[in-house]
Amino acid sequence: MGARGCLVTNDWICGEYLRSRAPELWEATLQHLALTAASVTIGCAVALPLALAARRWRALAGPVLGLTTLLYSVPSLAMFSLLLPLFGLSAALVVTGLALYSLTILVRGALLGLESVPEEVREAARGMGYGPLRRLWEVELPLALPALLAAVRIATVATVALATVGAIVGHGGLGTLILDGLDTSFRAQVLTASLLCVLLAVAADLLLLGLGRLLTPWRRTARTTGRGRAVRTA
Repeated sequence: MGARGCLVTNDWICGEYLRSRAPELWEATLQHLALTAASVTIGCAVALPLALAARRWRALAGPVLGLTTLLYSVPSLAMFSLLLPLFGLSAALVVTGLALYSLTILVRGALLGLESVPEEVREAARGMGYGPLRRLWEVELPLALPALLAAVRIATVATVALATVGAIVGHGGLGTLILDGLDTSFRAQVLTASLLCVLLAVAADLLLLGLGRLLTPWRRTARTTGRGRAVRTA
């Protein structure tokens, strides 16, 4: 059987599958990345205004958080079915559904970050003549950034997993390969696509972790200063 032996015997681990299906795997991985990035980006663009409104008008906080939690509880098949008349069987259907699911995490994270900004800091910014938009952009968002980025990390990892569900409408990235492999009992395809999903989630989490450290250098300075003081005290 030679090099193709593992394909003939339908092994779980098969180097020949990786070599012969590399373009297909690469295309599915790129589609998975595109679905995830678009969904989380749209989710962030919607979540921040909702969190700002919930913080500004406290009566909205309960309904906003309740609605986003309700959206997350809708089964994926039902969610896609409800969106189907609007988007048809397209990638936009999957992206919209994933963006709606991400709102539960992103809205709560954004609201938590904004509420963590001390009121005295806001008052100081007002006293320095900062208007609402400048205060938000230059004072509140930087201080809320750690909580925001933590929410984005969680939402991204969750979206990488949920994106596989898009296979039911033909736009699931690696999920399509997993579903096709299950239908045909193609072991190497199921295992390879599943492992790629895990690697994507880990890589995205590490990338966002590094981005968070890059965007919040003052936190590293604070930790270093704290350790230095502890050493001197000891």
